[in-house]
Amino acid sequence: MIRIVINDKVKKSRIEPEIYGHFSEHLGRCIYEGIYVGEDSDIPNKNGMRTDVVEALKELQVPVLRWPGGCFADEYHWKDGIGPKETRKRMVNTHWGGVVEDNSFGTHEFFELCDQIGCKTYINGNVGSGTVQEMSEWVEYMTFEGVSPMAKLREENGHKDPWKIDYFGVGNENWGCGGNMRPSYYADLYRRYQTYVRVYDPEKPISKICGGANVDDYHWTKTVLDVTHDHTPPQFHGFMNGLSLHYYVHPEGWEIKGSSTDFDEEVWYKTLFKALYMDTLVTRHGAIMDSYDPDKNIGMVVDEWGTWYTCEPGTNPGFLYQQNTVRDALVAGITLNIFNNHSDRVKMANLAQMVNVLQAVILTEGDRMIKTPTYHVMHMYRYHQGADLLETSVSGVETAGPDEWKVPEVTQSVSVDKDGIITVTINNLSTDEAKDIEVVIAGRTADVADARIVTGEMHAHNTFDAPDTVVEEEFSDYRTTDGTIGITLPPCSVVMLRLGK
Repeated sequence: MIRIVINDKVKKSRIEPEIYGHFSEHLGRCIYEGIYVGEDSDIPNKNGMRTDVVEALKELQVPVLRWPGGCFADEYHWKDGIGPKETRKRMVNTHWGGVVEDNSFGTHEFFELCDQIGCKTYINGNVGSGTVQEMSEWVEYMTFEGVSPMAKLREENGHKDPWKIDYFGVGNENWGCGGNMRPSYYADLYRRYQTYVRVYDPEKPISKICGGANVDDYHWTKTVLDVTHDHTPPQFHGFMNGLSLHYYVHPEGWEIKGSSTDFDEEVWYKTLFKALYMDTLVTRHGAIMDSYDPDKNIGMVVDEWGTWYTCEPGTNPGFLYQQNTVRDALVAGITLNIFNNHSDRVKMANLAQMVNVLQAVILTEGDRMIKTPTYHVMHMYRYHQGADLLETSVSGVETAGPDEWKVPEVTQSVSVDKDGIITVTINNLSTDEAKDIEVVIAGRTADVADARIVTGEMHAHNTFDAPDTVVEEEFSDYRTTDGTIGITLPPCSVVMLRLGK
């Protein structure tokens, strides 16, 4: 019997809403067709944004959206994406598919999208092929209220009032597609570029994100912090608010990756085993950050995470379009539990990507849209946003899977919101065994106010002809006896309980 004991008297750290953030890059059909169809499209839209997609994202309570990349960010020149659409510069997207980018979705459109969704803004600046002046002028264009060349240009383009940048990334993957830089060189560039990310309105601060490591490159993390902090104290306000980390799950490795829908039981466990590696990465990079920033003023920002498979047969390999099964639902549940449990250090995360790319929450085809299993998991987990992580102890958990890829049978996280409602999210990683679990709140009883589940056969997924194969459903397989909540978790499942007082 697995037993989860919750101590609701000990609140460990706040789970920032931004941990449930998203990422939209000019890649494949993420922006174009997925989010933006243009004002003249027959697909219902508001100012070019697909109405069905925006409504689904509002239900998800998306807290923050990162744009324009990704690798695309370091070849993006923002002035190409402003002004009349018919005069915007056309270019080749050299990173993703070699297709023509017409820049019809630019700065104004991004802020329009975030306004419709109701989320915060995270903009990634161009360090790889851009200049300090270009980045500085972009920030001025977006945020300065007053008399200046860029504020005048913004008004000429139809937006008199400035926008709010919540987060600004100084470059992206500068160890790779963002310039193939050495960490010490990038760190010096970060010091220089961030200086000119001006905060023009003290009441509208911009959180600056430094480009962090690829997976387990601990040398990058240490060197960047060495260089950026050699004479700038960590508490220096506004210098660095976050350090990024990128990690994707490739079941069969970087070159082969593996199919999104055609896999066996061993690959199921291999995938979940690799998803659990996120805990090791957060712990080890976090320990390095602790040595420079023991008060945790700098947040870890996992602004690219998710599964990355071989693209669907018959699609452009540069578009990274893949299906999304119950396996992805478990990866999402596992990863979000990890972020919750490390919310003292992890302050933002961004699933890659929002629509039609990699582990997307939404897939579109013409005027049709489906929500993926990952969407339904993130919808269930939304109650953790802004809640406090509670202390828990777990016993009786054994392992499942083949020897090389053994994983714990169950993972979990628990939080309490401002109204005293406790949210428990639990995953059963086993492919074939139900798990009996006892949930106890130390020192008191609790009623189950709501219970939901996402589950199915491990290959199950939604298609445009069968959009509701895997959905969030009511969960009823629980019993309350003498203050203990007994749960039977079916295999391949993610369950959420809301516990009242």
